Amino acid sequence: MSKTIFITGVSKGFGKLWTEAFLKRGDNVAATSRDAKSLSCLSKQYPGQLLAIPLDITDRKAVFEAVQYTKNYFGTIDVVINNAGYGVFGAIEEVPEKDVKDVFEANVFGTLWVTQAVLPILREQKHGHIIQLSSVLGIYSIPTLGIYNATKYAVEGLSEALAGEVKELGIHITMLEPNGYNTEFGGSSAVLGEKIPAYDNVKSKLHEIEGVSAHDYGDPKATVPVILKLIDTINPPLRLFLGKIGLNKTKKEYAEKIKTWEEWNDVAIAAQG
Repeated sequence: MSKTIFITGVSKGFGKLWTEAFLKRGDNVAATSRDAKSLSCLSKQYPGQLLAIPLDITDRKAVFEAVQYTKNYFGTIDVVINNAGYGVFGAIEEVPEKDVKDVFEANVFGTLWVTQAVLPILREQKHGHIIQLSSVLGIYSIPTLGIYNATKYAVEGLSEALAGEVKELGIHITMLEPNGYNTEFGGSSAVLGEKIPAYDNVKSKLHEIEGVSAHDYGDPKATVPVILKLIDTINPPLRLFLGKIGLNKTKKEYAEKIKTWEEWNDVAIAAQG
């Protein structure tokens, strides 16, 4: 049975691949991007099936209008994919105020505005699936991506709480946790901080971190059957890793955290009073 899907950030990367896959199998898609002209070919190929919407997800009013337009056009929204976002590279000290605020506006507030806009529709329908593009870097942090980490930790926090809020309303929440993929995340889409030589050494060691080297990157096309399976699943998971790195590295990271917490547990209990 075909679905109606609202997806953001479709001009390239995962968003473009997934949109094409949805259309090919007969789904209706409301695809948003700052530049909807990038979808002109698909619009001609799938008339009536693809609704291309130019949208800046940081504009809350425009987001609500785009979601309502989609509902009016297709009559329903079954799946929402908050895919839009980008990376900021640089040590915490290196990233200027504007760049920090801009990436939070897109990665956190943009995701939040879309989520808030679709919830009344999904509640009324008594069904729906919201998929948030998080990251393995919303599960654990690595040096020189701290600002990006912070945005994904925020998405994790709001989405996990949301899952508990809407569980009894027929609405499912899934956070996708991709490791590195051969997309434009680290290329033309990326924002680079101001270079401070004191951090050159830690940057030079990044290739030693599991999942950061280019040979660890996944093939974006391999995610297509996964996303199709996910949106067709009756009881989807709250979190789903994409790629081979996430689970193993998370086990290592959290084993170390638990070890430290246990070592300091007497101090923690004393703080109870």
